[in-house]
Amino acid sequence: MKGFLLILLFSPWLAAGATPPAQAAAGNAGTIEVTVADPSGAVLAGAAVKVENRASHFSREPQTGANGVVRLTGVPPNVYHVEVSAAGFQTQSQDVTVRASVPVLVKIVLPLVESKETVEVHSEATDMVESVPSAHVDLDRELLAKLPSRTPGAGISDAITMSSPGVVADSNGFFHPLGDHAETGFSVDNQPISDQQSKQFTNQMPLNAIGSFEVTTGAALAEYGDKASMVVTAITRSGMGARKPFGNVTASYGSFGTASENAAVGWGGEKWGNFIVANVTRSGRYLDSPQFAPMHDVGNNQQFFDRLDWSPNEKDATHLNLFMGRSWFQIPNTYDQANASQDQRQMVRTYNVAPGWVHLFSPTTALTVSPFYREDEVRYYPSRDPFADSPATVSQSRDLRNFGFKADLAYVKGVHNLKAGVQVMRYHLNETFNLGLTDPLFNAVCVASDESPVIAPGVTNPDRCAAAGYSANPGLQAGLVPFDLSRGGRLFTYRGAADVNQAAFFVQDTITFKTLTVQAGLREDIYRGLSSAEGLQPRVGVSYLHKRTATVVRASYARFFETPYNENLVLSSATGSGGLAANTFGAYGAQPLKPGSRNQYNAGFQQGLGRFLSLDGDYFWKYTRNAFDFDTLFDSPIQFPIEWRKSKIDGFSARVNFAAYHGFSAFTTFGHTRARFFGPENGGLIFNSPIDASVFRIDHDQAFQQSTQARYQRGKDGLWFSFTWRYDSGMVAGAVEDRDSALALTGWQQWSIGLYCGGQMATPAAPLSSCPANASFGAALIRIPAEGTANADTHPPRIAPRHLFDLAVGTDNLLRTKEGHRWTLQLSATNLTNEVAVYNFLSTFNGTHFVSPRSYRVELGYVF
Repeated sequence: MKGFLLILLFSPWLAAGATPPAQAAAGNAGTIEVTVADPSGAVLAGAAVKVENRASHFSREPQTGANGVVRLTGVPPNVYHVEVSAAGFQTQSQDVTVRASVPVLVKIVLPLVESKETVEVHSEATDMVESVPSAHVDLDRELLAKLPSRTPGAGISDAITMSSPGVVADSNGFFHPLGDHAETGFSVDNQPISDQQSKQFTNQMPLNAIGSFEVTTGAALAEYGDKASMVVTAITRSGMGARKPFGNVTASYGSFGTASENAAVGWGGEKWGNFIVANVTRSGRYLDSPQFAPMHDVGNNQQFFDRLDWSPNEKDATHLNLFMGRSWFQIPNTYDQANASQDQRQMVRTYNVAPGWVHLFSPTTALTVSPFYREDEVRYYPSRDPFADSPATVSQSRDLRNFGFKADLAYVKGVHNLKAGVQVMRYHLNETFNLGLTDPLFNAVCVASDESPVIAPGVTNPDRCAAAGYSANPGLQAGLVPFDLSRGGRLFTYRGAADVNQAAFFVQDTITFKTLTVQAGLREDIYRGLSSAEGLQPRVGVSYLHKRTATVVRASYARFFETPYNENLVLSSATGSGGLAANTFGAYGAQPLKPGSRNQYNAGFQQGLGRFLSLDGDYFWKYTRNAFDFDTLFDSPIQFPIEWRKSKIDGFSARVNFAAYHGFSAFTTFGHTRARFFGPENGGLIFNSPIDASVFRIDHDQAFQQSTQARYQRGKDGLWFSFTWRYDSGMVAGAVEDRDSALALTGWQQWSIGLYCGGQMATPAAPLSSCPANASFGAALIRIPAEGTANADTHPPRIAPRHLFDLAVGTDNLLRTKEGHRWTLQLSATNLTNEVAVYNFLSTFNGTHFVSPRSYRVELGYVF
């Protein structure tokens, strides 16, 4: 109901859109206007115009109207090859660059066929490279539509993980960009979104509403801040200019009872447009479960997106984005949670309202204003019987509201592409949290002579253990005893609220001297929340294109001001609330998280190899004071932001791209990350095994990962095949650092990771309690360092390497219709070899999650 009230709130704005428009408005999208004329200067109607970027798979082929003009709106920032042809005239071409909301005006004169005038000649290898100082990947919807999806409700995360270099895959649609936990900022039609986008926290926008992505993995421009280790600039699809309705409807069914129905439709006219998406998904394996076979893991997701465009004249364009999402899912049970009545669940609702306005003062100057309102509501429900939950019963109610605006003025003339702007945001955080221990052995007051925990009913004071024939538990967390329901305690209850106010001012200029590009910018951030700070951030970068060899070399420096995660920030930052910091959650008590600062250096290259192949490589080095991460409560989706003293992250990323050639296209991305964090932990709550090492590898450190996709399509809409290979060498698994810690696991945990000693395998009924020093010892899913060799920094335990293969086959025209409406069919299989593997295991920061078993899916679609 609240979402519909928000729509009604903006209904006066919608009513004004009854008059038809001229262009789609999106602050980070561009417009290309091509005017075609004959040698006398008369305009040519019906000329074929092709605008393409081979590397991103972007391609549009409109025809000029009666005025000889083609106007393409919503064009992603990039370099494009424009080719114009008409009967009786020579074909002409020109390269253009889109980097601002200021329209790019192109006039092409077509010589007659008998004319001796020569056609422009340029190096085709340069079509595969772009001379900008930051490494990035451009993805068009044609490529996005055929990427595999392993995670229900998280299509955007899957697309970024599969196609972007330097990204470490994690569970539940989560990913780690270039060694950071979640420092990813999104800009959707110029709306900044820094909230976490994994499905434990929010509902993602539908992937079929996205027209294109630009994923920046290098140093971001000054207009981007807050979370900027990776910046994802998304442009949504529009119905502007569509003279007749277009879209598609699909229905699919697959393994684990996974079913979905998706619909996307757009329509419009010369001055208006509307594009609507409605998706519904249900799965019996909604979350990545803590064991290979899912148990208590049903979930569903609904997404609704509507973009309305109106352009009353050539100088003004407006749009309104409306998004509503809802997800409901069970929390997967572990084998150790043997109580069949455990039934924890979570519900997430998301609302987003984002209008936008672009005004052209002149052919060189444009103003963009983008206000927005966004809200996430998260509800975590325990089982009806608190003692059905193990080891604790937990509930949560959390609201995160964010409203504000971004405004910028762009000026493009000569060698300059200048932009200056302001961004203002206000977050309102409201949190309620309840916790009570239900397992008397989880925080036992007393231990037996062999130091194993004992129930010792009625004993709540460790001084009384001796009288009961036991010893006091040296690892007892005394602050939790009053909240141990198995010992007659009460629920721990926390309620808190806070406001976080942020403002930023920026100015940036991209200066192009033929083959040399220089970017310079300055950004100032002001943060007023549970703590206060400001940060001035210079950004500078340079790139040079050697046209003869189609080689780009680049380097950049950027300083970033990083703000704390807002999810569960109030509780994680609480100080002294009823003894919360010092007693309830141990010595690593909470204190307000403070913004951090980062210095980042990048150096890289891009090499065009002929007309269809390119190679892009980038080295990065990041030094951060006050480095952020999350801590997980048990194996639940409830996570709390934490902060470490500093981090040093370096690595490389690369991408090989093969543009479409006779129906075949492919890309490979790979990367290496070294993520070193330095204690002590100086903010936030840690529940699972506090880490106090002076330096250690964080759990998203991974030595190597790569993704490869190869696709062949016969004709424009014929039969197609797609093959995907994902390799991850394994993230850090700090919970099993040696033989003793492995032998201390429960039988189910040992069996889950394939623990063995000599020829003996651990089973749930017969766990390994000892292993001779001369016997072979290890685990199938964890790489445990040899005895005495473990080191938190140089030789930590790791998840075992994994190879995941996906295969898909389909047709974009099942009944071979000539034109117009057509049927599509797709068959796909993920994890084709059914490899048993984990993303993480008993991680302090993310719990335990297995990859999905082999699954199949069939999809039938109708395109019009």
